[in-house]
Order: sequence, then structure tokens, then C-alpha cells
Amino acid sequence: MRRHLVVSAGLCFAMGCLAQTAVHGGGAAWTASDIFQKGGAIGEPPRLYQWSPDGKTATYESKDMQHGQPHDVIAIDAATGQASVLVPQTRLVEVYAGRNDERDQDHRSRYGQSNYHWAPDGRSLLFDSTGVLWLYNLQQKKAVRFAATGEGSGDDPKFSPDGKSISFVRAHNLHVVDIASHRDTALTATTDPKLLNGEVDWVYDEELDTRSNYFWAPDGKHVAYLQMNETTVPVYPITDWIPVHSKVDWQTYPQAGDSNPAVRVGIVPAGGGDTVWMKVPASPHNDYIPRFGWVDATHVWVELLHRDHRHIEIYVCNIADGTAKQIFAETANKFFDESYDVDFLPGGQFLWSSWRSGYTHLYLYKYDKQNPMSGDSTLVRQLTSGNWDVLGVDGIDTKQGIVYYTSNETDPRQAMLWQVGLDGSGKKMLSKMPGVHHASFARDSQHYIDTASALTTPPLAKICDLSGSCNVFWNSKPLTGYHLTYPKMITGKAADGTTLYGELLLPPDMHNTATVPLIVNPYGGPHAQTVQDAFGGANFFFDELLMQHGFAVLHVDNRGMGNRSRAFAEAAWHNFGPVQLQDQLTMVDQVLRDNPQLDGKRLGWWGWSWGGTFTLYALTHSDRFSAGVCVAPVTNWHLYDSIYTERYLGMPQDNPALYHQFSVTTNAAHLHGNLLMVHGTGDDNVHMQNTIQMIQQFVKSGTQYRLMLFPRKTHSIAGHDSRTLLFNAIDEHFERVLQPQPAK
Repeated sequence: MRRHLVVSAGLCFAMGCLAQTAVHGGGAAWTASDIFQKGGAIGEPPRLYQWSPDGKTATYESKDMQHGQPHDVIAIDAATGQASVLVPQTRLVEVYAGRNDERDQDHRSRYGQSNYHWAPDGRSLLFDSTGVLWLYNLQQKKAVRFAATGEGSGDDPKFSPDGKSISFVRAHNLHVVDIASHRDTALTATTDPKLLNGEVDWVYDEELDTRSNYFWAPDGKHVAYLQMNETTVPVYPITDWIPVHSKVDWQTYPQAGDSNPAVRVGIVPAGGGDTVWMKVPASPHNDYIPRFGWVDATHVWVELLHRDHRHIEIYVCNIADGTAKQIFAETANKFFDESYDVDFLPGGQFLWSSWRSGYTHLYLYKYDKQNPMSGDSTLVRQLTSGNWDVLGVDGIDTKQGIVYYTSNETDPRQAMLWQVGLDGSGKKMLSKMPGVHHASFARDSQHYIDTASALTTPPLAKICDLSGSCNVFWNSKPLTGYHLTYPKMITGKAADGTTLYGELLLPPDMHNTATVPLIVNPYGGPHAQTVQDAFGGANFFFDELLMQHGFAVLHVDNRGMGNRSRAFAEAAWHNFGPVQLQDQLTMVDQVLRDNPQLDGKRLGWWGWSWGGTFTLYALTHSDRFSAGVCVAPVTNWHLYDSIYTERYLGMPQDNPALYHQFSVTTNAAHLHGNLLMVHGTGDDNVHMQNTIQMIQQFVKSGTQYRLMLFPRKTHSIAGHDSRTLLFNAIDEHFERVLQPQPAK
């Protein structure tokens, strides 16, 4: 999965999933409109960097006006850090004219899909704009319409290795178009819309972090692709009620226990021809193929994940006849923590990430390079070790034999960039500033972008070389008129003695208030980490808004969340509520004891996605919270997708008691406190069906609730107008119910 600290596993795609910090301003008062202004209150840190083939230039699409206009393509010189406009948005008017599909743009943002790609010769860029491909010649400074894919965010365009052709997905089939002649060759020609050739479906995108399902051979003669057969997978209706005649988008979506897409890997000649299917023993509609790729020009490797989430195997296949040989297997204690990435290296080696030792670390394996199917792979060495987690591999210099990775070795709340040799030597930390770092390496691994922040340091981006020399090219905008007060990092102990980390935000003027209500805002769900030594962006400022309105705010990472060892994460196995609530209440009680001015009778709770589910669980399993806000919650675990839910709760057919116990619809009649429910009607992640089913149980039990819907909005409820309205409503709800009382 996303192993580079992009905290978006499964249910985690919203405010509740970001690193959470807060401030208090002695100057101008915060408003929700300030927080969600276009371009962000402090600007939007660059992301989705694209490196030129020669490694001398890094580019990104601007979201603010620091180096140009929004949507300009900005180039950063690797040697000097000098920023300039490579492609102004004024030359992309026709390209951007098609970018009006909100769901498509939300999809690209959520899954980290860039809108453009470098050609192998570095002379042009390929823009992908909602189903239309454009070639932009960097010398002529002109974009030319190249092809229509008709797929939008699912078209996945790529250059061939020699740069002479472009491949993409159209109508669920793979196509290759020759750039010079525009000759279009369909590599697959299925007519059944339930057969996806090289295309990534929703559940693989969301839960396996799959970003592409086809790959060119290194010599450009073949294409390996995954075919997904979704014939038996149920569909869900996403309804758009805005037109006079409502429209329905039928989304293929396997819920817990449903049939999954049947998958197989095929090899097809790049010029067209018959597909040879790899004979990997995948169980139809059950097992998954999260990753696959090329070993060399005549062999591919295929990773097979079993539906029980406890067994992973790697096969090497001969592309001529499809024969397959298993070369690696691993069994998890309870489940695999979304660690599916495999890096096959020159010389018959591959890099594997595993938490078999109790923490996530890197392991180097070897196999027979001359005959990859001759036997099992063998462990060469464990590259990293210790009571800390490797969070992601950021780059590999195969010539020098060096792996660059991010880990929390210095502090569980930090993420620092390190390097280690494939021979196990030369380990050292490259990051200089404490905090959380995100690295993007050039293809030659000689330079990298480092985007970093800390609790009291807003984000900055710099370009660095391996000597440690860095040049800052992007800085957050200063918050003129706002005097910031930062949260207090706190620690506590869970019932089993595990250390828990939290952040407590107290209004500086507490002495002027008789008592202060406390709002608890956890995420709580698997894989995510929210309490970090990182600047929290919009969360930072919304907490400030709540504080200036007289609230204290508490964020805690409970057991079952991520980046804190295998044992910490495994607390969520067959447990979607009790252990998480216990940890939150333990920390609430500690905070109340340590801060007598906090009013334990005026407690609020809010969350988003898994955090929204957690809100409902807390308010139906505790009578201590007077107010709650749940945004886009899963209310019945039968309704969420198969991969995520079964990873932790198993098959509903095998564990009906778990699904009944942890679905908050079960205890709707026991709701305590005043509840506001929020959902986007276009949510393709957590369907609105969840909120409707919860409301049905409220109606049956005569339980009062409030509801706020956002037409057409997806899981993130993005956009200035929607976010402003939503967060004003959250603030108003807590003010109305918790009624902060001024001192007399």
C-alpha cells in the first residue's frame, strides 16, 4: 500500500486522516472560509512530482501562485533549485477545458494520479485530461490533441520504452498508437464491459494501492496486463439528483463476502496478436494480484495475495507458454499490513518489505538470474532492523547499490529519510530537520525532492543532492495577523501498558472561562497515523477556530492504528471498537485529571470515515459525550468493500457475530448525545447507503438525529464552498450543544 506516509488506507481520505495539530491566534479570528480558501491559507505544498528522464529537472503542477499561476507546470533545476514556469496554463487552455468532471478530478487527487507525463526523450509532455490525450512539444510550446480515450481517470497513458508509441485504456481495452503515423492498434478486443484489460477497478485502486495494471516489456516488444472479470461482482447505484431526470452511475463494488473480480495476467505482443495467459494458480473471484511486473524481456513476476490476507506468494512466469514457478512465499501472523510492493533489481535480486520481526523492515532476496524459474529465492540479508518501522522505499540506486527509505527510527511520530547499502553497509540518516519528510527521487537517484514539516514548522520543499546540499524552492505563505500557539504533545498508557501518543490543544485564555468543554477528534482506524511531528494544514486551522470559540481539542492515536509495530496494528484484528474506545477514554480521563478546568460533563466527539464510524460507536457505547458529528461513516460492515473489511474481520459468512457486534446500526437505539450526520451523495468509497441504514434504525427506535447532505460530493466533500459550509456546521453544532460558559 501507500508506504510513503500518505495516510489513506481504505477509509482514510479526509480531514480526519491528516496529521493533526492546532494553533490559537492572538490576531485575526479564523473562519472556515479562511481555512478552505482557494490555494490554501498557507499555499499548497507541491506534490506529484514528475522527473525529467535525465534527472536534471523536477516538475509539478502549481496549485498556488508562488512560482506562477495555478495549473502552470513548474520546473525546478536540480543543480540550483531555481524555479521557473515550464508550461504556462495559458498554453493549455484547450487541455484544461475538459477538466470539469469533479469526480474525475477528485479521483486523481485521492489516488495521486498526475495529469501529465514526460516523454522518454525529454522533449515533450503527455497531458491526460478527462479522456483526451494531448502532446505538448516543449520546443514549439504547443499542445496538440493526440487521442481520445473516453475513460477519464482510468485511461492510464504511457510511452513505450523507445518513446515512439503511446498506450492507454479505451472502453476497457488496451490500445497502442504510433506517434508518427497515429496508427491505432487494439491489443485487446473484448466487448463485454465486465472484462477490464489493463484497467484498475475501484477496489484495487482503493485497497491494494494499485496504480496501473499493465506494463511495457523492457525491450518494448510485449505488454503485460491484468485482466479483471467483474461478471459476478455486484454493482451499486450512485445517483445524481441534480438533473431534471436523475442519472445513475452503476459502480462495480464487492462488499464483504461478495464475489471479487477474477484476475489473470496476460502477455500480448506490442504490435498486436494473441494473448498468452500466465498459469498462476489464483482462485477465481477470491485471490488478488496486487502487483506484477517484468523480470527481464522473457519473464514476468506475479504476486498472489490470498483472500484470507495471511498468505502471499511470488511467481515467475515464462511469457512464451505461461508456465509459472513459485519462488517466494510468506505467511502473516493475522494479516498483511498492506505491504505489497516488490522491487526486482538487476542481478537476480528483489527487495521485500515485511513485519515478520514485529516491525516493518527490508529484506533482500536473490534468485537465479540466468534461469529465474529454476528454484526458490533465498534470503541474502535483512537490510534494516530495530524496534521501529520502515515507512516506505523512496528510491533505489541500482548502480551504487543503495536503498533510500523513510522510517520512524528517531521517534514514532517522525519520518526521516535514510540510506543503506544493499550489502548492509553505509546506513545513515539524510534528513537534517526533525519532523516528517516525504522524498521523491530522480530516476538516476542523484537528486531528490524533500517536502518536510514539523509540529511548529509549516511545510517547505527543497531539492537536494546526495552530498547533503539542498536548495529550498517552495515555502509556506506567512500567516500575517495570526499569532500561533502550538499544541501540547502528550503520552499515556493503554490498559496493556502500550504507550499512546496524543495532542492536546488548550485555549490560551482558559483562565477567563469557568470551565472548558473538550472535543475529541480521533481517526482510530487501521493503518492510519494522525499524531505526528508534522504541520497539520487545514486541521491545524480548524482546531484553532474551535479553540478561539472556547473549546479544547484532543487527538489520540489508539491501538489498531499504523506505523507503531505489528502488535500495535494487530489490535484491530477482529476488534473494530472496544479496544479503540478504551484507549480514547483512557486518554480523555488522563487529560481531565491533569487539566481541572476541562469540563468532563461537556464532551464532544467528531470524526470522518472510520473516524465517523468511531463517533457513532462512541456515542452508542458510552453516555459521556453530549454532542457528536460523524462524516461519511460506515455504519454496517456488510456494506463496506471486501478487501478492507475482510482483512480485519474475516468473511461475514465465517464471523457473523463480529459483523453484528461492530456494525453501529446494531446499537442505534442506544445513542447518547446530540448527533449530526453528514454524507456526500456521490461518495463512491463509503456509500450513502450506510447513512440511510443508520437513519432507518434511528427511525425505528425513535432516536433523534440531524442530517446534512452534499449533492454530488464524494468521500472528501472537497471544494471551498462545501468545506466552508460543512465546517461551519460542525462548529455551530458543538457551540449549540456544548454551550461554552464564560467566567462570571
